Amino acid sequence: MKALVLAAGEGTRLRPLTSNIPKPLLMIAGRPYLSHLFKALKDSGIEEVVMLVGWKSNRIMEHFGDGSREGIKISYLEQKVRLGTANAIGTAAGHIDEDFLCINGDDLISEKDICAALEVHRRTGNAVIGAVEVEDPARFGVIEESGGKMVRIIEKPRDPPSNLINAGLLILKPDIFRYIAGTKMSKRGEYEITDTLNSYAAENEIDVLKLKDYWMDVGRPWDLLKANDILLSRMKSDIKGVVEPGAVLKGIVIVEEGAVIKSGSYIEGPAYISKGCVIGPNCYIRGSTSLGEGVKIGASVEVKNSIVMTGTHIPHHNYVGDSVIGERCNLGAGTKVANLRFDDRPVKVSFNEELFDTGLRKLGVIMGDDVKTGINSMIEPGTVIWERSKIGVGALAKGSIGPDSWIF
Repeated sequence: MKALVLAAGEGTRLRPLTSNIPKPLLMIAGRPYLSHLFKALKDSGIEEVVMLVGWKSNRIMEHFGDGSREGIKISYLEQKVRLGTANAIGTAAGHIDEDFLCINGDDLISEKDICAALEVHRRTGNAVIGAVEVEDPARFGVIEESGGKMVRIIEKPRDPPSNLINAGLLILKPDIFRYIAGTKMSKRGEYEITDTLNSYAAENEIDVLKLKDYWMDVGRPWDLLKANDILLSRMKSDIKGVVEPGAVLKGIVIVEEGAVIKSGSYIEGPAYISKGCVIGPNCYIRGSTSLGEGVKIGASVEVKNSIVMTGTHIPHHNYVGDSVIGERCNLGAGTKVANLRFDDRPVKVSFNEELFDTGLRKLGVIMGDDVKTGINSMIEPGTVIWERSKIGVGALAKGSIGPDSWIF
């Protein structure tokens, strides 16, 4: 069976991290985001993937190529105008003529749940929809089911009939393209997959599979931290780089070939150290931290529960906690990232003049690419710093700081 992976979106909710990098290439747990999905598909027995791309499609295709590096075969389709999920799936008409698995490229789903969906399909021959229970179903497509069959699905209802939502995992039959062709544009100017599935369910059975392993809708930058933790905690230690005498590695730690862990470094897993990283001497890397290629962590630095992307330097006397740091950033000596409010309430984040309650007790900074901070600069909890901004010597950064800004 082939898999259709939907990865054409711009990832606007993940900005500034996706201002320069397409979402599928954002790093979590040491690899581009989409690599983890490809591994789950391969481990489920699916080795042929049709990937739907759109924004910055060239970068995605250049990185993944024909899929040989991922151990699968990848071909590409392009959605030039994004008009909803039904439109996205419909792009594959004429390219897929058999039953196929369709999956959102921005959801975190395990191979166990993919295998479970495939098994249901083999047993019944029906279309299958993966579902999960959430506390806030009104943000999603909510499923109403009876006897394990889908009755209907309602997109973002004000009064949800259940807390069971569409998990972005579908097994579809090729006749779905006929129903997509008959789907009318919604009031918000999109062809909704919910409308298509409702039409399909009126004439065909759709089995509802409740996912039991793990699932995440990675929609906001801080969601990457949880996804990173989930994936890291399931890995096994693998030390291929240089670990100097006097360095301590505890728990699950992956050190790629070409990385150097200098004496006095103390690393508590789960942690991922990519090739080209130089760690230490005398620094502290705490759990659920993932460092991209060429990252440098210097003396008297502490990094905790964070993602630090390719080429970023955190060289001396810095603290970074519960944060996502983009590519090629440089933190001046003494830069401190605060991650806890004095009133101990959940951290709020400002985005597009809207204040989001993250629900997180601890959250540091979301930092775009090529940001620089001066010595002794300070960053308040929940601060968003967009690409190429500069935070001056001793300056305080807070709120949302736009691209190319200078804060003194």
